[in-house]
Amino acid sequence: MLRIGLTGGIGCGKSTVANLFSQLDVPIIDADIISRNLVQPGQPALAAIRQVFGGKILNVDGSLDRSHLRDIIFADAEAKQKLESILHPLVYQAILAAVGQTISPYCVICIPLLFETKMTRLADRILVIDCPTEIQVMRVRQRDHLSDGQIQAIIGSQVPRDFRIANANDLIENTGTNDKLAEQVKKLHNLYLSISNCQD
Repeated sequence: MLRIGLTGGIGCGKSTVANLFSQLDVPIIDADIISRNLVQPGQPALAAIRQVFGGKILNVDGSLDRSHLRDIIFADAEAKQKLESILHPLVYQAILAAVGQTISPYCVICIPLLFETKMTRLADRILVIDCPTEIQVMRVRQRDHLSDGQIQAIIGSQVPRDFRIANANDLIENTGTNDKLAEQVKKLHNLYLSISNCQD
């Protein structure tokens, strides 16, 4: 089965593109959903995170206080590394397991931090969703109500836009209408079906 690694900077429209592939009956394996499931109350990953960061990263109901943890790791590179050492191996294994259970000509593995987490080996082809930085900032401001400074800090923590584009097998420019986006997805869908047929 052909494995497509879908990635892009914050606010570039990865979820929108993943939904368009899903509407074409393509299986989507989402690293963010896997990661959220791994830190549910009662999961070993949450216990490990609490052991490292203390009870202050938990809400009253015992769930993970994501915004507090995000503030900690953005302010402390060592803390970020500790969190990644707990979560990334578990996410990697969960993605492999999900791929192993999927029957389809190809699947899309949505990994926002594909390059940063060095998970490129999970993908046969890398699909990058791209848009100019000013559009990223505008979208994230509207969606997440963050300050421009916070958004720029997130963008700065990700690999540069040029790096993503240079390492893409396929590129979607998400600067137009949803119709144009759907057209680009349909073209890639046909390409991926063609490539997967050649692999059979």
